Amino acid sequence: MRSQEWFRKFACGVADCVGASWAFGIALILILGWGVTGPLFHFSDTWQLVINTATTIVTFLMVFLIQNTQNRDAKAIHLKLDELIRSTSKARNALVNLENLNDDELANLQAEFERLQKRAKLKQPEEGDNRREELTAAKANGVEKNGRKNHAPESGKMF
Repeated sequence: MRSQEWFRKFACGVADCVGASWAFGIALILILGWGVTGPLFHFSDTWQLVINTATTIVTFLMVFLIQNTQNRDAKAIHLKLDELIRSTSKARNALVNLENLNDDELANLQAEFERLQKRAKLKQPEEGDNRREELTAAKANGVEKNGRKNHAPESGKMF
């Protein structure tokens, strides 16, 4: 477990560094420096092999580091969305862990949401449809959208 934590920290640190503008600047300077040395080495095969080998190795290693950070980010987003779904009273809890469905199940769910979207576009606001006014009134009375009482922090402090 300890090596996984080390790799996580290493991968996140490298991803942060190589995603910075100064890292791009360094890479650009290295490529320009390599290009300028071409005439010195008579554009030899060895000269070309240096840049090809270096870029191949860096690319190969970066794929794994970036994939690691992407996997962690995706997992964190899924967990946050699952918590929002779970805590919202009118949301379908069946949508929690949606990322574990197979492709056919996801396609069926996507088709369902497309049908709902089409239905919503066709639906005209009804005369008795005053949901916005209800939400505004509920907020004014200190009630959240899920019906629970909203307890404001004392004396305007958040923490």
